[in-house]
Amino acid sequence: MATEPPAAEPIEVTFWHAYGTGSAEEVALTALLEQAAIDLPQYKINVLQVPFNDVFNKYRTDVAAGGGPDMFIAPNDSLGDDARAGLIADITDLAAGKLEGVNQLGIDGMSLDGKLYGIPETLKAVVFWYNKDLLPTPPATTDELKAIMEDGKYVAFSYGCYHHYGFFSAFGGQIFDENWKVIADQGTGVIDAMTYLNDLYQISKANSWSKNDSEGLAPFQEGTAVAITNGNWAMGDYKKALGDKLGVAPLPAGPAGPAAPLLGVDGFYFNPNSTNKEAALEVALYLTNAASQTVMMNEAGHVPVRTDVTISDPLIQGLVDAFNTGATIRPQVPELGKYWSNFCGTDQVFEAGTPAADWVKAAAEAANK
Repeated sequence: MATEPPAAEPIEVTFWHAYGTGSAEEVALTALLEQAAIDLPQYKINVLQVPFNDVFNKYRTDVAAGGGPDMFIAPNDSLGDDARAGLIADITDLAAGKLEGVNQLGIDGMSLDGKLYGIPETLKAVVFWYNKDLLPTPPATTDELKAIMEDGKYVAFSYGCYHHYGFFSAFGGQIFDENWKVIADQGTGVIDAMTYLNDLYQISKANSWSKNDSEGLAPFQEGTAVAITNGNWAMGDYKKALGDKLGVAPLPAGPAGPAAPLLGVDGFYFNPNSTNKEAALEVALYLTNAASQTVMMNEAGHVPVRTDVTISDPLIQGLVDAFNTGATIRPQVPELGKYWSNFCGTDQVFEAGTPAADWVKAAAEAANK
């Protein structure tokens, strides 16, 4: 009598994430992993939750020592640094032909120099959130935004070199040229943007309004502020407070075109030490398929990177539309550090009264030293 061949032992895939215990993201991911255990019996997925503040250091230390997980999920803030250091695997060939239906913004956000280093999962950028009861129509232009604020409507504008980055392009400004040389002092775009931001800042200051996203949280949720500029990572809090009154729009366009805020992409990265990269990739593709993306969208507010996900929430659709209107894929070059180290001392303009032109010139000169 023939005997059944023994079932192959499942391949173990170790996976790290940094979603907080009990958070919407962690609950949704746990549900997906439970389903994956049924749908992918050939794999045993070992999950470790690592606190967000530790995950990059722990991963880098373990990988450098020859260990680490097969894969982990994280924002693309340091994709370039990790790729250059050989700490995440180039998966261009491994993933070839397997990303049909994925938004190009997501693929670009996981790439460096034409090579793919991760499987994209969700998109994040700064947008304009508003209370539809207090502000039925969001401002489409920078002039309209300024007029609303001059009219005494409390906009909890987030002044800061990350949050207001999108306004440079709205005024025709460029921080870098195609070779990553700082050219902010060439032309008037960056100066015009800083002049405009200073105009808004002085309105905020005169009215004792909040000036960053954390200060603006309570006024917006309580209905004192009509709007706030912040990323979609804050959507859960806003939705809980405002419900159907919450609206979302792109940052207002300027005289030169759409605002293009920095676009971040969260995705799955793979350990160069792993002997199970194909298995890990298959798990990552499962966790980012249309069904999984739908769960993360509906349960955790993630903006899907797939174009074949049916969106029912008008806020998610509004975010997709905003990102497609204008976005700057977060540059993965070391030179981005020149922006952070030279263009974030904006209080010199906003508080000390340095003319925007002088400030931009000094920042550009310091960056190019």
